[in-house]
Amino acid sequence: MSRELLPVATAARTRAVLFDLVRPHRALALGGFAVMVVATSIGLLTQPLLGSIVDLVDAGEPAAAITAPVLALVVVAVTQGGAMTLGLALVSRLGETVLARLRERFVDRAMRLPLEQVERAGSGDLTARVTGDVSLIAEAVRVALPEMARSGLAIVLTLGALAILDWRFLLAALVSVPVQWHTARWYVRHAGPLYARQRVAGGAQQQQLLDTIGGATTVRAFRLEAGHTARVAERSTTAVDLTMRGVNLVLRFYSRLHIAEYAGLAAVLVAGFFMVRSGAASIGTATAAALYFHSLFAPVNTALVLIDDAQSAGAAMARLVGVVDLPEPAALDRPAAPRIEVSGLGHAYDEGRPVLHDVDLTIGAGERVALVGASGAGKTTLAKLIAGIHRPSNGTIAVPGEVGMVTQDVHVFAGPLADDLRLARPDATDADLREALTRVDALTWAETLPEGLATVVGEGGHRLTATQIQQLALARLILADPPVAVLDEATAEAGSAGARVLEKAIETTVEGRTALIVAHRLTQAAATDRVVVMDGGRIVESGPHDELRSSGGRYASLWAAWSGVRPTSENPLE
Repeated sequence: MSRELLPVATAARTRAVLFDLVRPHRALALGGFAVMVVATSIGLLTQPLLGSIVDLVDAGEPAAAITAPVLALVVVAVTQGGAMTLGLALVSRLGETVLARLRERFVDRAMRLPLEQVERAGSGDLTARVTGDVSLIAEAVRVALPEMARSGLAIVLTLGALAILDWRFLLAALVSVPVQWHTARWYVRHAGPLYARQRVAGGAQQQQLLDTIGGATTVRAFRLEAGHTARVAERSTTAVDLTMRGVNLVLRFYSRLHIAEYAGLAAVLVAGFFMVRSGAASIGTATAAALYFHSLFAPVNTALVLIDDAQSAGAAMARLVGVVDLPEPAALDRPAAPRIEVSGLGHAYDEGRPVLHDVDLTIGAGERVALVGASGAGKTTLAKLIAGIHRPSNGTIAVPGEVGMVTQDVHVFAGPLADDLRLARPDATDADLREALTRVDALTWAETLPEGLATVVGEGGHRLTATQIQQLALARLILADPPVAVLDEATAEAGSAGARVLEKAIETTVEGRTALIVAHRLTQAAATDRVVVMDGGRIVESGPHDELRSSGGRYASLWAAWSGVRPTSENPLE
């Protein structure tokens, strides 16, 4: 299946979002910049002090004469180190604050993406953005941003110091600028698209790995190992090829920078030679000029090399901003009507392959409706559309208030059981948690856990049974207290005994709510107010259990088949 990747923001939009993130922290940005200007300016006293020592030695002064400049060098080093540390700390704080805000925006928007959009893009695309791209930006913020700020200031102020020594030294130093400028433009032109392609290739590689590993059982069962291995190898080869092209680009970049350094230093030394010979400058001044230019090697190279990190981080940030900027889906019509109204509903996951056809359904306020039918009839799709997880291809859905949904696949979050329950209602007290657990008949086992409600569950914690996990989900639903509940085969993963426990818990959970129950077991359907039968994406029957059971239609056939394979003890209506 071809992937429709999540969007990537333009460079202009990415810059606009960055400025928007920085704007509330202008004072912090200005403070950090000012402190770093002071620190860099102090550091520029080093070269003249060394030049003065050279002049003193050249003049034949006694050794004691250099004591003052040496002590001054010590003061400069200590003062500059302290000021630079403070400045870098302020800049790093700014970067981390901005990164945190961007991450929060991204996660908030990603959590509310329509499920079908994530499925079309593939989970690998979203996973690569939330892991690799965020990590890349974080590394740039923690390393590249402070170094770029320090290097930029050092370059500007050092060139100014060269001009103060003599404008001819500055002119000689500028010999290297055309080569550096051309190198930077060449690199940016080639690096931006290359790194963007690397990020996309990384997402595709991760998606293929997820597909292959996640479906390992199916892959082995149908002997598809060779095909999947070939696809993984193909996407890995693409990613490696792009990485090696990036390495080659960086090597060529460095070689051009070395040419610029040698040309500039030679120009400054030649200028110094002629100026000293003509008496226009002392040996110490020429020495200071050469040291100034030599001190530019590190910041210039750092600034230009950091273009590499900036390009990578820029490509990563564009991918995050592309998700952040996605328009919010229009809210479902949720009037204050006392019932759910579904009219002319149709839906297709893939264009041209509809799974629902012109579905009309009304669920009255407080009514409990069971949705039954063979596998593939469209039950789960209809339930997800009513819950708002998918957007319908056509038709309308009017839902009164918020909807809570429980499916057969429930995630247990790592952490204390109480925290897991409070995800549904953060302000819930321990008494509220116990009441919710009591209503789903789960308090007894919860309190017998090693540390009661404080027991760590989920990944690396206490292992819960399938029945307990579903009880946990139902307790969350009670705590959230939505007026509408949608349950999609919530007893499917439990055994016979567990299913009976869950059916009782479900009956308690939906009490007083408008409920749609996708029934895996027809005993659930028998306990509801009305049964809706689906077949081939359409509603083919609707009515009370007893009426449909005796009508001789589709539901009667399903019930007969169900009753024929169930023990009498599990079939109370037989």
